[in-house]
Amino acid sequence: MRQIYDGVLTPELAVHTFRNIDRLFPVRTIPRSSKPLPLPRAAIPLTTLRFSVNGKRYRLEDYLELNRVAGLLVIKDGRIKLERYRYGNSERTRWMSMSIAKSITSTLIGAAVQQGTIRLADPVTRHVPALAGSAYEGVTVREVLMMASGVRWNETYTDAASDRRRLLEAQIAQKPGAALAVMKSLPRAAAPGSVNNYNTGETQVAAEILRSATGVPLADYLHERIWSRVGMEADANWWLDAPGGTEIGGSGFSATLRDYGRFGLFVLNGGRAGQETILPADWVREATTPKILQGGKPLDYGYLWWTGTSAEARRDRAFSAEGIHGQFLYINPAAKTVIVVWSAQPKPLGGAVIDDWTFFEAVVYALRRN
Repeated sequence: MRQIYDGVLTPELAVHTFRNIDRLFPVRTIPRSSKPLPLPRAAIPLTTLRFSVNGKRYRLEDYLELNRVAGLLVIKDGRIKLERYRYGNSERTRWMSMSIAKSITSTLIGAAVQQGTIRLADPVTRHVPALAGSAYEGVTVREVLMMASGVRWNETYTDAASDRRRLLEAQIAQKPGAALAVMKSLPRAAAPGSVNNYNTGETQVAAEILRSATGVPLADYLHERIWSRVGMEADANWWLDAPGGTEIGGSGFSATLRDYGRFGLFVLNGGRAGQETILPADWVREATTPKILQGGKPLDYGYLWWTGTSAEARRDRAFSAEGIHGQFLYINPAAKTVIVVWSAQPKPLGGAVIDDWTFFEAVVYALRRN
């Protein structure tokens, strides 16, 4: 795990680590559904793709090879248009999604809002009294979801002295309360709601909020509200901060490629599972569109979801969940398209040769012509 954040994993070790994280740490299982949601193949698959970046021409195979893509799934109108596995992966492989877990945590908070156990205006300390007297005093759930608590945080993965690495060491230690103790020790840097600062620790606070408000572990809540109802075909698992403890709200979630796709379809469909409404009616739009910070500063971020910044993305209201080493869950409501990407890049950031969003937009363009 230290090598992951140091950016010194060998390509082979990256593959083996990302698909075997449940062999390194205690996890909690999210059982599969008894009635899997069918993902039929499209009558006309997407077999070839050509696109340009800065005047240079690329093919689908270039993207797979240059970005070290370990799995790729494209779903259009609920049907599989493209599915590829590399580096020995298969439809049975579970892959760690890195920070895609953040967007799953956000979605679970939406489910709790729908059930009335959480309100976005709630103070964090209402649900996590252990943070009383800390820099999280006076911070709301909504501000945590925007990563705008104002709490000071250094996310630098490769800096062994950063706050992110302190949290990692607490997670590795597997001692009850260690991760929350890191968050409680942080000082304030700005007024709540005024500054966005990418903060993985913020999602551990979100996980503690969820567990307190719902009264059950995140994995159990995910199974009950989404996994079993949407129709996931395989068990998933989620890394814990300690044996029997709380799930890591910002990482450590593993599932199959198709089940990530099914989760994307659930979000694309507005948080409905069949005829059931799992999320508030306006939750997906609210959670996946740009926000405004206090003082009027615009923010290209939703509630633990990344919002698109290109003209095409703005037009289609496209958004994504993203994780280091090249993990993506891209959702385009206008094109009714979900794209899942697993990558095995040795470095946490900067490992992509081809910009992933450029690739996604090329896929959407091709599908509209296909």
